[in-house]
Amino acid sequence: MKDNRRPLIGMTLAQLEAVVKEGGMPRFVAKQLAQWLYDKRVTEFAQMANISKKNQQWLSEYYVVGRTEPATALKSSDGTVKYMFDYGAGHKIETVYIPDHDRATLCVSSQAGCRMNCYFCMTGKQGFKGNLTAAQIMNQILSIPPVPSKGEMPMNPLTNVVFMGMGEPLDNMSELLKVLDIMTASWGMAWSPKRITVSTVGKMTELKELLDKTQVHVAVSVHTADSAQRQSMMPAERAYPINSVMKLLSGYDFSHQRRLSLEYIMWRNLNDDLAHANILASLIGDTECRVNLIRFHAIPGVELVPSSEEKMIIFRNYLNSKGIISTIRASRGEDIMAACGMLAGKGQGRQ
Repeated sequence: MKDNRRPLIGMTLAQLEAVVKEGGMPRFVAKQLAQWLYDKRVTEFAQMANISKKNQQWLSEYYVVGRTEPATALKSSDGTVKYMFDYGAGHKIETVYIPDHDRATLCVSSQAGCRMNCYFCMTGKQGFKGNLTAAQIMNQILSIPPVPSKGEMPMNPLTNVVFMGMGEPLDNMSELLKVLDIMTASWGMAWSPKRITVSTVGKMTELKELLDKTQVHVAVSVHTADSAQRQSMMPAERAYPINSVMKLLSGYDFSHQRRLSLEYIMWRNLNDDLAHANILASLIGDTECRVNLIRFHAIPGVELVPSSEEKMIIFRNYLNSKGIISTIRASRGEDIMAACGMLAGKGQGRQ
């Protein structure tokens, strides 16, 4: 028999207030629920010590906490861990935990598959399967790193979350905004928005809404500043030309704590020469940003070759000489298909 109970994780305070009102509970119980869900991260109503047994019983009849453990985990030689969550209905999504000394970043998925269909991306190759709910997105954040089993060393708690996993986050805008609200609100996880980065190909209307309603960092997938070349590899260029995206971004202040990053995958003899570096510098103009140069990670059926280390260094140094902060991003998790552009929800086994 199908369980029609709704998950509570992924609900904003206003939504939780509607739940407790429905159950005839005082309004303050909503904040108590939020604390148990997002701060204490309980998985069962019985763990909510200051919620009466009567109210716990009512909640359990109509709702579930909504937490589910990852179905599989695969660990890289560099310590990166790729988790797969099976949400049913073909929604197998992947989430990547990236430890780095005293930091730990979680790369979160916002969709099962992706509509953007970028030529060089494994997620885009599988097509679009559906938007994730706020509950399914929050479940990734709340469930990783997992509670260690007896005898296991605990993993570092999360210091940063990047919405750079499967899917285009701004193509699932309403659920993304709920999650960002939960993560940054005092009644939720109370994170600084500076710990969160949202990546996008540049969906214009939604990008403006994100910039106006939040203070999270933004990363734009550029990959080539040549419009015709970008259109041949990223169909989104037709609807959201990168020149228009950068014009929109130029109207916002990224000179203080909020950061704008431009993501640039480098392919040999395609976009890695100084002519392309100059086009990119012209596109950026006076807009305050940093450029992340990314090694291409080969995927099946795509006839592209990574740039050489030498070419990447020359490209980086040229941008830096122009006053544009540019770095070469270290690849993580390539041996487990967890690096940039490699997530496909295949559900590889635990190791």
